[in-house]
Amino acid sequence: MQPWHATRSRPSAPLAALAALAALVSASQGDIASAAGTKLAEVPPPDAAPVAAEWPMYNKDYHGQRYSELKAVTPATVGFLEEACRIQVLPTGSFEAGPVVVDAVIYVSAGRRTLALDARNCSVRWTHDYRPDQREPVPTNRGVAVMNGRVFRGTGDARVIALDAETGRVVWKSVVGDPLRGETTSGVPMAWNGLVYVGLAGGALGIRGRITALDAATGREVWRFQTTPEGKQVGADTWKWPKDLVHGGGGGGSWTSFALDPATRELFVPVGSPAPVFANSARRGDNLFTNSLVVLDALTGELGWWYQLAPNDGRDYDLAAAPILYHDDRQRSVVAFAGKNGYAYALDRATHALLFRTPVTTIANEHASPTPEGVRFCPGMIGGTEWNGPALDPARKLLFVGAIDWCNVLKSEPPVYRVGAEYWGGTWSYDEKKTGWITAIDRETGAVRWRLDAGSPVVAALTPTAGGVLFAGTTGGDFLVLDSSTGAVLRRLPTGGGMAGGIVTYQLDGRQHVAFATGNVSRGALGTVGAPTLVILRADPPASATRARGDAARGEALFASACASCHGESGLSAAQNSLAGLSARMSFDETVAAILEPRPPMPRLSPGQLSAQDVADIAAYLQAAP
Repeated sequence: MQPWHATRSRPSAPLAALAALAALVSASQGDIASAAGTKLAEVPPPDAAPVAAEWPMYNKDYHGQRYSELKAVTPATVGFLEEACRIQVLPTGSFEAGPVVVDAVIYVSAGRRTLALDARNCSVRWTHDYRPDQREPVPTNRGVAVMNGRVFRGTGDARVIALDAETGRVVWKSVVGDPLRGETTSGVPMAWNGLVYVGLAGGALGIRGRITALDAATGREVWRFQTTPEGKQVGADTWKWPKDLVHGGGGGGSWTSFALDPATRELFVPVGSPAPVFANSARRGDNLFTNSLVVLDALTGELGWWYQLAPNDGRDYDLAAAPILYHDDRQRSVVAFAGKNGYAYALDRATHALLFRTPVTTIANEHASPTPEGVRFCPGMIGGTEWNGPALDPARKLLFVGAIDWCNVLKSEPPVYRVGAEYWGGTWSYDEKKTGWITAIDRETGAVRWRLDAGSPVVAALTPTAGGVLFAGTTGGDFLVLDSSTGAVLRRLPTGGGMAGGIVTYQLDGRQHVAFATGNVSRGALGTVGAPTLVILRADPPASATRARGDAARGEALFASACASCHGESGLSAAQNSLAGLSARMSFDETVAAILEPRPPMPRLSPGQLSAQDVADIAAYLQAAP
């Protein structure tokens, strides 16, 4: 296939602010009645056949949709999601990794450490602490790949190591870059068909980015692809450097993971920003393949096609996160992705046509470049979608995208390149205020279905499920369970640290579990500081959590004993939470959700004092009352 340069599309109007959205969000977040569409779902018995028992790779599968078929956790049973265990994986540092679950074992990495943990109780199977051979430009690590009894991960000194999945013993180590030049492998490898794919990170240090495929058995290099071309390579003519400028390799790091279509053997690679980062006038041209989705032949590394989000970028607008692959209602093969420039995209893989481009955070001055005097950009250099990309709910035909809303002022200056040093070509300052958004987008049209202001940046992975709930997290330290259809917050659990890594769900012993990384200390002080910790939650609802709509007569007696002391016998005593005319304001399902996730000062009575059936009965009584 000949290389193809996608035609860039300009938006009809930039998203200058999200004030109107804030009103929409507050309406859905501020009132518990916004939990529309909640349903009491049947919970499978403990001996039910396992469904989606594992989470075998960073984004669950090669297509990267992150969708789980598990359905024990629903809008009506989120109250029964309880902490099973937690384990501190490091004393401090970044924790941006996505856990992987294979054969009831969780494999997770943080910094130099790799752990294998029991997926039931957090007990440690083994720990491996890597000793670097050279200095580490960036010690961050975002996760591992597991295949055929081996665990693969990158290192801060640009190595890839293979560990025995049973023991943690090093099987092989391969050098894929030069840390003295700023090269590192902080991203997540992908393993397929006897190969392990890894990208070089360090674009802001002026490296020449590349993707490498290694033999999974030996670590031997099979092929490599340069993301910033030179000489006669395709795209080299899009770099026009001044003759007197010493400029390094141009950047183009890849620092998360990939998507892959085994049927077509296409590897979908997200590529980061060029360098010098802010002095884009020093590197005229489009600067391929930076800020691009690049599609390669997974067996040979041959270039197929590409789409560039932000040509000649001077704002650090990486395409950082892995894309996702799906088929729409017209049976088109689609690739969707979201960048730090604040947009979510979908492309037709056959024609390479842009299907939609939807803003997911505040956009301002998107077509400007930094100047010596300074220009304010939204999103800023730490903004938009970072290293965890979109997720797909195929049942509801929704794409979910997390994003950071944080603007900053960028100033350009004459760039000075020094080997292995940061190569910004400018300075920056941040706005004081920052927040984060979770946006649900129609996968067919790109239309926004709902949007939630999460209160702090959203960097952690999003995980939709067949139970109709979406798992999410914030750098402010909150684990969120949202109604997938409406965005209503069903649970908000403080975790003790900022969330910036993976959230996975799996089934063991007939029960649904959720595991996530918390306690991240990251660049830009994005949120709450805490010790890097892995947390496992377990859904353990009683067998009485059925589809029964409730017994109003029994609910009346339960209300008298559990609720009337505050609400009064008629439900009118609590002035701010009067139950008069409730059925006209809230559905049965919304009433159930309001009891399961009450607003202060109402206490949480379920699980605990009230069973799921008790809650259904009380809701039935309240709906029947005048």
